[in-house]
Amino acid sequence: MNIDRRSFALCGAALFLPGLAAAQQGWPNKPVRLIVPFSAGGPSDVLARAFARNFSEAIGQPVVVENRAGAGGAIGIDAAAKAAPDGYTLGFAHTGTTAINPHVMAKHPYDPLADLTPITPIVSYANVLVVNADVPVRTVAEFVAWAKANPRNASFASGGTGASNHLAGELLKVLTGTPLTHIPYKGSGPAMTDVVGGTVPAMFDIPVTLLPHVRSGRIRPLAILSPRRSSVLPDVPTLREAGYPGFEEAGSDLWFGLVGPAGLPQALLERIHTETAAVLRKPEMLESIKTMGYEPWVMSPQEFRAFIRSDHAKWGKVVKAAGLKQE
Repeated sequence: MNIDRRSFALCGAALFLPGLAAAQQGWPNKPVRLIVPFSAGGPSDVLARAFARNFSEAIGQPVVVENRAGAGGAIGIDAAAKAAPDGYTLGFAHTGTTAINPHVMAKHPYDPLADLTPITPIVSYANVLVVNADVPVRTVAEFVAWAKANPRNASFASGGTGASNHLAGELLKVLTGTPLTHIPYKGSGPAMTDVVGGTVPAMFDIPVTLLPHVRSGRIRPLAILSPRRSSVLPDVPTLREAGYPGFEEAGSDLWFGLVGPAGLPQALLERIHTETAAVLRKPEMLESIKTMGYEPWVMSPQEFRAFIRSDHAKWGKVVKAAGLKQE
C-alpha cells in the first residue's frame, strides 16, 4: 500500500452508532493525560509538550504530560495500553516502543499490535551518519573504505544497545561488510559528546541533536537513512543516493505518534484523530516541528495501524540480523 507521508488528507466522515456518538459528544469534559515514555527535557519530551500545548487549545481541556521513563519507553506505553479506553489517557509512542523493543526485550510487557489503538503519527525523522570532522572522509564510500583500512579505529557510538542508532550501525555492517565496533552509551547525548570530541569517529543520530554540531563544523554528515532528504539538511544525500540501497526496506524512517489503549471506541478515535490532524496544520505547531528538525506526518488510523504492523516486521528482521533477537 502506497502511503503519502506528507498528506494531511483526513478520513471521510464516520458513521457512528448512537451510543458511540454520545460518547464522542461528551469528550472531553476533563483533563486528558498524555504519557511520554521518556524523561523530561529531552527531544521527545520537548516535542510532546509542544503538541500537548496546542492539543489542549484545540480541545478546550488541559492536556497533562506525564513522564514515565524506563525500559526504552516500554514502561510508559505499557501504562497507556493498560488505561481505560475512554480517550482520557493517550500515549506518545515511537518506533522503539512499537517496532524495536518488542523484538529485543525478552519479556516485553505489551503487544504493540494488539494492545494499542493507533491514532496517527505526528512526525517522522531519520538517523544521519556523521563523523568527527577530523576523520578524513566526506562520503559514505570513503567512510567504508577508511573503516576497512583501519579496523582497529573503526567504531561507532550509540545511545545504547538496541537503540535505533545502534541498529543503523549494525545494518550498515551487514550491507557493506564494514568492520565497525559498536560502543554503547547511556543515551545519545553522551555518545555525541564523545564523537564531537574525537573519542569515537562516527555515530548515527537524529537531526534535532546533531544540527548544532554540524553548524559548528565539529562533525560532518555523510548520509541520511530516510528514503528522501531532510528539509533541515537538504544537501545531505540519502544512503541510496550515496550508493547504498537497502535501508528503506529495513524500516529506516523513525516516528513519534499518538496511540490509545486497545478498544478505543470508533467515535472517540475519529474525534481524537481529527483534532490531532488539525493541530498539525497550525502554523505555530509546524514551526515548532521544523525548528526541532522533524517532518510533520499524518495518517488515518487505518493506515497507521497497517504501517505499525509493517514497521514491526521490518525492524524485527534488523534486530535478528544484529544478533539481538531474543526468543
